[in-house]
Amino acid sequence: MSKILGIDEVGRGPWAGPLVVGACVLNGASIDGLTDSKKLSKKKLAEYNKLILASSAAVGLGWVPANELDLIGMSASLVLATKRAVEQITVPYHEIIIDGTINFLAGTSKESYVTTLKKADLLISSVSAASIVAKVARDTYMEQQDDLYPEYGFKSHVGYGTARHRAAIDAHGVTPLHRLSFAPLKKYASHVEKKDISRQNPTSVSIGNSGEDTATAWLDANGYVVIDRNWKTKMCEIDIVASKDDCLYFVEVKHRKNGEQGGGVAAVTPQKVTKMAFAAKVYSTYKKLFDTDMKLAVIATHSHPAVFEEYLEIE
Repeated sequence: MSKILGIDEVGRGPWAGPLVVGACVLNGASIDGLTDSKKLSKKKLAEYNKLILASSAAVGLGWVPANELDLIGMSASLVLATKRAVEQITVPYHEIIIDGTINFLAGTSKESYVTTLKKADLLISSVSAASIVAKVARDTYMEQQDDLYPEYGFKSHVGYGTARHRAAIDAHGVTPLHRLSFAPLKKYASHVEKKDISRQNPTSVSIGNSGEDTATAWLDANGYVVIDRNWKTKMCEIDIVASKDDCLYFVEVKHRKNGEQGGGVAAVTPQKVTKMAFAAKVYSTYKKLFDTDMKLAVIATHSHPAVFEEYLEIE
């Protein structure tokens, strides 16, 4: 039976939040009613997302956060997010269908497998599925940011340029989630950067995010591909999941307020390692990654903004 790897993106247009590309290979299952995620209610999206994750042969998500998007631009971000999503697909497939007219895998070993198709998210079930899982993942992430930045209403608009969102930016400035390369936000950039630097009492959440941002940058610079950040279930959570040389790395970020407090890596106790191993097992089961090499790792950072200190793989 021919298997199609469907690919679609969400989050190209918002003023804030990540760009996310979904990749999906359906396992021969027929899921009635799959369509473009933008045409589905929140309730239907949740229902379909659960069905897709349960019945698909493989699902991948490629993330490009706002600061990375600002640095490399939208076109390069679409390519990067697509590559990150496809790297997570380890099951066989015979064709790749990308929604739209641009082959984001051009110049890679996957190029010859690709067909681009307008409205593929309406016509091809695996592309519809990719659209749905990407949208649910991104919307869920943005809703979580509402707890960190309650003034902006991310839970309601998930980063899009609504009147409420514009008013919040005018009143409170721009957060690290905002895409400062977007024309409506460029005028705020210098003011907000100065404001962020002058904060005297950063929250523990913002300090933790700074540590994870620094860890992510170190991983990127050293040839790792970051697949997930702050992956959570009711049972466990993982700071960063990254890939390199066909191996998955489950990375715990240990952050300290300053560099004189003692080794951050040393704070990873045997009990913590057991929890990390359990979380890795949950993740691999959830993502159906049964034949993938996996390792646990720790990155230590300190200060605010965070400074990289040490990387250690746990045997």
